[in-house]
Amino acid sequence: MRARAGRARREGQVRHRARRAGAAREGAGGMRLMRAAFALSCFCALAAGVAFAQVEAEEPIGIPQSGAGLRDRDFGVVTRQFGLDRQVEMYQWRASGDGYTQVWNAAPIDSRGFAPDRANPPKLPIESRRWWASEATLDGHPIDASVLQTLGQWRVFRPNFSRLPANLAASFQPEGDGLGSAENPLEPRVGDLRIHWRELQLPPLEGKVELRDGRWRLSSSAAQAALSAANASNAVELPENQDRALLPWLLGGATVVVIAGLIWRRVRRRREA
Repeated sequence: MRARAGRARREGQVRHRARRAGAAREGAGGMRLMRAAFALSCFCALAAGVAFAQVEAEEPIGIPQSGAGLRDRDFGVVTRQFGLDRQVEMYQWRASGDGYTQVWNAAPIDSRGFAPDRANPPKLPIESRRWWASEATLDGHPIDASVLQTLGQWRVFRPNFSRLPANLAASFQPEGDGLGSAENPLEPRVGDLRIHWRELQLPPLEGKVELRDGRWRLSSSAAQAALSAANASNAVELPENQDRALLPWLLGGATVVVIAGLIWRRVRRRREA
């Protein structure tokens, strides 16, 4: 009876030791899992902090620099701003109802169907032209051309005509903020020209640009605002000549930037979560 009782006690002890070993293994595994989860959470927090610091560091803190000055060599006009625009208009005949009227127009008006004494010159002897600052920088990094073309503001300015070439000085005289070829500005004749210049100024760029791939580019919010303004009204000036052909590409690129920004923000939020 005692032997049987002893054997029963030994069997119970064996079973009891097996349960304690399994619990130990389960406890060790749980501890390793908790440590791994803690390390992963620390890594995510550190990565989020680094990303946040990088985003904060991408905000501009300096003043945009236009780089080398822009020059209209034909007239000796110079600006230190971010764009230079020469606007040329010619006095021409235009059909109006049953008759004709004389107007200033930036493009030649086709007069092949007009009366013989209402003929216009076939083209403007001097064309309008636009220059962009290709070396503009902010905090030592280049500014993308889309920033200038989207956020820049054109302002009429009166140049210093001291460098006007002699051949043009014989044909033009100061008129308002620009030059005119009419002998009497109050009574221009068909074929007379008038020329004005504008320079491109940049508003404060905080919150409107972000540093990507080493260049300052439009932020998602600024690109979206530009798209909304373009769709809502004609307040956003359209580029002329060859710049006009680039507008669909600029708007398409801005759309891509907005979508990419939303995707990046969602991915970052998931990583932080």
